[in-house]
Amino acid sequence: MNFVTSFIISVLLFVSGDWQTDFSAAQKTATANQKYILLNFSGSDWCVPCIRMKKDVFESATFQQFATEHLVLVRADFPRLAKNKLSAEQEKKNEALADKYNPEGKFPLTLLLDANGKVVKTWDGYTNTTPEDFIAQLNKGIHAR
Repeated sequence: MNFVTSFIISVLLFVSGDWQTDFSAAQKTATANQKYILLNFSGSDWCVPCIRMKKDVFESATFQQFATEHLVLVRADFPRLAKNKLSAEQEKKNEALADKYNPEGKFPLTLLLDANGKVVKTWDGYTNTTPEDFIAQLNKGIHAR
């Protein structure tokens, strides 16, 4: 895939508010658009708190609108079911992210990062908040810098 195609895909993912799986591309998008990165470690097919966080917060229209304007979303997923198995390349990328940002293997773990990958704020486990409260916490992290 050439640079132009890769860039267009990154822009489309960024604009749509979808979760990316390539942290390097997310960093480039965050830098180019002066955004923060929200990195979520999830066990999408076995971790009940992860599934609840996705459904209750991340899939809400309120969060999606905020994310589109302020964040680049990255999910490092660790599914267990064979039918949800990731490619070997993606598993390797997720493991590298876990080694750096989630060495204790917590799920869910959500991190607000600056474009350089520096941790600004951490949420360990299910936040048990409304999307609006989660956004307020994100804003505190963003505006504290």
